[in-house]
Amino acid sequence: MSNNKTQVVKDLKEKSILVSREFNAPLENVWRAYTEKELLDQWWGPQPWRAETKTMNFSPGGYWLYAMVGPEGEKHWARMNYINIDPQKSIQLEDLFSDENGKTNSDLPVSKGSMTFTKTANGTKVEFKMTYAKEEDVQKMIEMGFEQGITICFDQLETLLEKQLV
Repeated sequence: MSNNKTQVVKDLKEKSILVSREFNAPLENVWRAYTEKELLDQWWGPQPWRAETKTMNFSPGGYWLYAMVGPEGEKHWARMNYINIDPQKSIQLEDLFSDENGKTNSDLPVSKGSMTFTKTANGTKVEFKMTYAKEEDVQKMIEMGFEQGITICFDQLETLLEKQLV
């Protein structure tokens, strides 16, 4: 595994979380890992959990509806709405918790954000910045283990890229 580490910066005043990581892989491969459901299902869920796609339409106005499936088979649903897509550069999105039909779970935070993909000397840098309506929403995500979960996911993606499975 590379020495790249996932960086997570929480800013309560700005009501945001910024996640960044450099992957030792070509931009095209990293982009595919974020935009193809067969690949997302292999790394998005932090083990022992896993992601399972119900439906995905990767286009502006489309969405990805998926379940985080636990070791006992329990499912927690989420939906990522794609607002704007600039191929191999950025994705503007809305990220929310939902039911199995994609209806928003209003008890949990909704974020708006963007993912940017940048070629580097050694591969690809991904930055994922999410903003929330309230400071309490950021705090709730922190309490739910967001930082640990996204770090595990990005480590899993690094492994997938290193094994050249993308």
